Amino acid sequence: MASYRILLIDDDTRLHDLLTSYLESHDMALTCASDGYQGLAAFSREAFDAVLVDIMMPGIDGLEVLRRLRSRGATPVIMLTARGDDTDRIIGLEMGADDYVPKPFNPRELLARLRAVLRRARSTMTVERLQIQNVLIDMGTREVTRDGESVVLTAAEFDILVALARRAGRVVTREALLEAAGRGDVFVGDRTVDVHISHLRQKLGDPPRSPRLIKTVRGVGYVMAKEQR
Repeated sequence: MASYRILLIDDDTRLHDLLTSYLESHDMALTCASDGYQGLAAFSREAFDAVLVDIMMPGIDGLEVLRRLRSRGATPVIMLTARGDDTDRIIGLEMGADDYVPKPFNPRELLARLRAVLRRARSTMTVERLQIQNVLIDMGTREVTRDGESVVLTAAEFDILVALARRAGRVVTREALLEAAGRGDVFVGDRTVDVHISHLRQKLGDPPRSPRLIKTVRGVGYVMAKEQR
């Protein structure tokens, strides 16, 4: 039995055949869907360790698929795109994609990136729990609660929250947050971190004008307060 189960959502059936053969030879079982609706249905039926999503598809595009996947949890998602413009890649990363691979790509590169996001996801599968003020972070299940209520975060938001929580009381630079979230090798601009922090504040009920939990250190980065003041 393969160690990992991967979902590919792409309308290129030739890519289905190529990656099915290649990934299976590297201990990964691939389930293929030809459009966004089929992919979301498969995701609802089965458990996957990671998802590959093409941006350009008929029906609903890859960014909408990503948005719906993120509303259902933090399963790692890699975006596939044939576009040369950075805009879609940046939007995808800001929406919570874990990585992107431009087409055409070498299957070996895709495998390396898949292994990287799977390592990052599994590296937090421990019994460790972090509690900062009214926020509880369960590293084993990658679940976050605020005052006992579940908070749904994207993979990137979760990783950035953990990076801040582990350094609570200390300033963490934007560059360090990108690196901690496994995105230091992707140029997306400083604004990407700011967008994730904004989303975190909204989801954690942290007022943007007078944040009690995640505070901005202008020109440097962010700090998570250990105690509410």
